[in-house]
Amino acid sequence: MIARLLQWAGPVCLLVAALVVYMVAHTAATLATEQRDQFARQADTLATELAAERSAQAKLRTTQDSLRAELARRHSQIEDLKHENQELRDWAAQPLPAAARRLRERPALTGADAYQDWLSGRGAVPLAGDGAER
Repeated sequence: MIARLLQWAGPVCLLVAALVVYMVAHTAATLATEQRDQFARQADTLATELAAERSAQAKLRTTQDSLRAELARRHSQIEDLKHENQELRDWAAQPLPAAARRLRERPALTGADAYQDWLSGRGAVPLAGDGAER
C-alpha cells in the first residue's frame, strides 16, 4: 500500500505544483490587467483635465486681448480729448493730491504672505476731511 501511495505521490505533487504555478501566474496576470486599466483611466482623466485647462487658458487669453484692446481705445479717446480741450489738458497736468498718491504707493513685496502682511499692517483708512496728511 505504501508503495502504491508513493507511486502516485510524484504525479500528485507535480499536479499540485502545476496548479500553484498556474494560480500565481493567473493572479499576477489579473493584477497586471487591473493596473493597466487603472493607468488607462488615469491617463484619460489627465487628458481631460489638460484639455479643460488649455480651453480655460485660451478663454483667458481672449479676454485679456479684448481688455487690452478696450484699454487702448479708451486711452486713445482720452488723448484725443486732451488735444481737443484745453481745460481737460490743464486738469490732467495737475499733480495728484497727497491722499491719491498714497493710494498708489506699493512697497517691493515678494509673495502673497508679504502682501497680506503689508495690507494687514496699514491700519485704518482715515476718514475724509480729518486733515490727516502724511
